[in-house]
Amino acid sequence: MTTSRLGFGTLLSGLSLLLLLSVTLAVMIGPVPLAPDLVWRVAFHELAPGLVTPDWEAFQRNIIWELRFPRVLLGGLVGAGLAVIGATMQALVRNPLADPYLLGVSSGASLGAVAVILFGFNWFGIYSLSFAAFLGALLAFSAVYLLALQGGRLTTGRLILAGVAVAYVFGALTNFLIYNADNGEQVKSVIFWMLGGLGGARWDYLGMPALALALGTLYLTVQARSLNALSVGEETAATLGVDTSRFRQQIFALCALLTGTLVAVSGGIGFVGLMLPHMLRFLVGADHRRLLPVAALAGAIFLIWVDVLARTVVAPQELPIGIITALLGAPFFLWLMRRNGDALGRR
Repeated sequence: MTTSRLGFGTLLSGLSLLLLLSVTLAVMIGPVPLAPDLVWRVAFHELAPGLVTPDWEAFQRNIIWELRFPRVLLGGLVGAGLAVIGATMQALVRNPLADPYLLGVSSGASLGAVAVILFGFNWFGIYSLSFAAFLGALLAFSAVYLLALQGGRLTTGRLILAGVAVAYVFGALTNFLIYNADNGEQVKSVIFWMLGGLGGARWDYLGMPALALALGTLYLTVQARSLNALSVGEETAATLGVDTSRFRQQIFALCALLTGTLVAVSGGIGFVGLMLPHMLRFLVGADHRRLLPVAALAGAIFLIWVDVLARTVVAPQELPIGIITALLGAPFFLWLMRRNGDALGRR
């Protein structure tokens, strides 16, 4: 089925309804099962007191509003952001293997965030973690970009190799910090955070990623024509008036900002930005005016359900989300590499 037959507006409406259904079911599922009408009556009461008469127990309200809703919404934001970043990076480097995890940006963000967690830097209050993660992501991006330049031009093959190398370096630095940490419980929490998870979600964690995602996705959608041109080739983009070098720098910096913001609240979650954009191109094509909003909705739905799986499959314990996405993404990565091997080699 293609969007030309289905209709792009219908597809967006269907994904939006599926996202709403996913949020509802994800809040309902857990050790304490909840009815769907109770979920939304509590939500409406919290958003507009007096609209709904509270006839529920206090513990039900706490589970719905203080625990599950922030977690589910944060999962949606992170999934949407990672999918959008992956689609953007794949266009910038013209390589289906590109995503923030493989290009080292997530490793840089993790280094900055771990440094804040272990050493207690609190220069920017509740935003210290996000700021440090952004600086780490930006530093990693700068290193990858400079290493990938060849004769003043960016080559995608070198970009992938540079990303892998930088990821190893930043990963080693992160492990060094953990190895020299004194607090065992702190180290344990850092390791769990590095594997990715949404267990610490709170309402005040949602504002920054929501704002960054909304503004970032809007800007990227406005730049969709340039992304389309660049994904075809630098010569085509230059012919259409795109300053490819400057445009790449701007978009990579934006991706570093988004990655740092998301990693700060969710830890290292890989392969979401690799899998979803590639699969969605079969549905909506390569036009980023369509791909980006569809990727945001599908990424949100995907990670919400991965998180449900993470907190239920070995209940009452919880699996890190990064383990599940790696189990899903690694085989997809190998399939994609095998399928595109010749093309990737030429690049």
